[in-house]
Amino acid sequence: MGRNCHPLLSGRRSKAEKHNHGLSSAELLSLASLCEVFLPTLPSVSSEGKEDRPSQALESFYKASGAQAPVPDKVAEIVVKRLLTEGVILIRVVLLMLSTKLGTLMLCGSLCLSEKWPYINNFSSMSLEKREKVLQKWFKNWIFTPVRIAFFILKIFCLFVFFSQLDENGKNPAWEAIDYHAENDEDVSEVQQERPLEKGIVETMYETGSTIVQSLTQKGLQVTKDSKQNVYKIKCDVVIVGSGCGGGVAAAVLASAGQKVVVIEKGNYFTPKDYSLLEGPSFEQLYESGGILPTTDASMTILAGSTVGGGSAVNWSACIKTPKSLLQEWAGQYKLPLFGSPDYLSAMDIVWERIGVTENCVQEGFQNQVLRKGCKNLGLDVERIPRNSSENHYCGSCGHGCKSGDKKGTDSTWLVDAVNHGAVILTGCKAERFILEKSDNGSTRTMKCLGVIAKALNNDIRMKFQIETKATISACGALLTPPLMISSGLKNQHIGKNLHLHPVLMAWGYFPDSNLEFKGKNYEGGIITSAHKVVSGDSEVRALIETPEFSPAKFSVLWPWLSGIDFKQTMLKYSRTAHLITIIRDRGSGEVKVEGRISHKLDQLDKENLKAGLRQALRILLAAGAVEVGTHRSDGQRLKCEGITEKEVEQFLDTVYAAEGPKSSVENWMVYGTAHQMGSCRMGVNDKEGAVDENGQSWEAEGLYVCDASVFPSAVGVNPMITIQSTAYCLSKRIAESLREQSS
Repeated sequence: MGRNCHPLLSGRRSKAEKHNHGLSSAELLSLASLCEVFLPTLPSVSSEGKEDRPSQALESFYKASGAQAPVPDKVAEIVVKRLLTEGVILIRVVLLMLSTKLGTLMLCGSLCLSEKWPYINNFSSMSLEKREKVLQKWFKNWIFTPVRIAFFILKIFCLFVFFSQLDENGKNPAWEAIDYHAENDEDVSEVQQERPLEKGIVETMYETGSTIVQSLTQKGLQVTKDSKQNVYKIKCDVVIVGSGCGGGVAAAVLASAGQKVVVIEKGNYFTPKDYSLLEGPSFEQLYESGGILPTTDASMTILAGSTVGGGSAVNWSACIKTPKSLLQEWAGQYKLPLFGSPDYLSAMDIVWERIGVTENCVQEGFQNQVLRKGCKNLGLDVERIPRNSSENHYCGSCGHGCKSGDKKGTDSTWLVDAVNHGAVILTGCKAERFILEKSDNGSTRTMKCLGVIAKALNNDIRMKFQIETKATISACGALLTPPLMISSGLKNQHIGKNLHLHPVLMAWGYFPDSNLEFKGKNYEGGIITSAHKVVSGDSEVRALIETPEFSPAKFSVLWPWLSGIDFKQTMLKYSRTAHLITIIRDRGSGEVKVEGRISHKLDQLDKENLKAGLRQALRILLAAGAVEVGTHRSDGQRLKCEGITEKEVEQFLDTVYAAEGPKSSVENWMVYGTAHQMGSCRMGVNDKEGAVDENGQSWEAEGLYVCDASVFPSAVGVNPMITIQSTAYCLSKRIAESLREQSS
């Protein structure tokens, strides 16, 4: 594909590509044998309804196998690079067991036996049919769930690699067969070629130890090289860790107030012309942990932005103001007057205007058409969702960066304001710890924060950065702010707890190409332009039903795997399978105290609300005219719709519930999703109620603030971008006032 994009986002495979996963040949053979089961070579079968697709592409897709290079090697690399240590050990033990006859007998039972010598086969020597039966058995096994999780993880990685990989020509042959085109139809000819943050950005990936000081100095910073301590000392007024919805707003407000601001961001800087819209490299470069970030029990997959602009660069554009009922709760129940103040309401209006929110959509995409039609046929209310883009924005790929430049993330709004007022953004730079010293000024806070120690991710820069400031702001998100504070020596009991994730379950409906009422494909059009609220009898919102971005790799890993042929036939229906997501405001919570080690537990009300939302989503899909509907439960729960009665529909819906995760001792399980993280460093009226005060300042360390979704007292219940930015605006205004008073 002749894409013009950044080299890091091109995804092209080199013929001379080398792999450094360290797996033995025996382990790799077991892995390839598993990948073949997940995605086997099949004889061509009926492709009814797919006559518009080239027969050669379909035949090639059926012949393709997960065992083909480089899929097993790439899966092995993801295992080693992305899993926690215990996950890597689990996977390697299973692969080693499958490489031996005794281990295979233990894991596969009688299916590995043969009537001929050597009587017991290792896994790779078993027939494909028997290997498939082994995996089908393990996916239902509720006793030795760690083994089930191992197979499930390998299934995810195999399918993700297969559907996101590109050859040396920049193509994935499967895309033609499943009717997917990575390019969108938006006109990108008017995209700005210049880089809006150029005047203030220093990108460590292009620097060396001999150039970095000069580059920082040229941006107006005071930099000295301290070889004894092996650091570059940088002096400024404010350092902000993170450049997303919180950090971007804080940078703009403080720089505009005359403070010399440095923003450190571990991700890289990309502009619209850099984006490729390709899943594989986009996940690797734009998301935390390459988009592969599960909870420790593998029950939930988490998406979080990790690039300049943070989540605002890759989110789905939904702009929903903080609900009035929530503001009343936070101001009243949690005794935080900020959220009941005119200042907060004014901040929402300022944010709304700065990021260019529009409230109409000229043309809705396929999935939103389905949602709107289904609600209309059921007599349900459906709301338009405002977006931080133009009314004409018709892009279903903003989760991989907005190539048209229409979406207004912090990288094209607040951060531009910040650099225009002298702020400097240091990319490819990861904060390691805050600089804390004991405080003796009589304050109730026992420590004082003097800045942050950070390191460049480019190994050519071996010295660390010691950034010395008047105020230090953590804005690296609810998953990373707590580990950073804990590793710095802070001990408040609320740091890392109270983590809310807005858990998501999905329902799907298939609408064949012959259904001409709904135009387009599931990956086309604005991602979220409509929503339906599921309410209780007392008008309490139980769940929010919206539509997701679903490119092929993401679709494939979340779809329940039943067999090789079922999966391939499902993928041929990919482009006309609509998904509806059910989002809840979770009352249950989790914790994150160590980077990458995340837990979360639903309470009973959460499960009931998810069930209600999931059942409503299925009703909407049925009412819109789907020929088949279902959920992502591991047993492939689905219903053929032709000729069914209302009684049969209700009987099916009665079987729908929010199942436990794959580690639970149940036969049928589900994996939840989430793209919203909040509450893990919550605001409280004192240190017994929260980790920070109403100004966002740590209860333990003077001069250390938090300006991201970590400070939320509870879950929001709606897409949180506006709430994060409005909160950050108010907090950074207060920080600016505090710094002004200190200097006067």
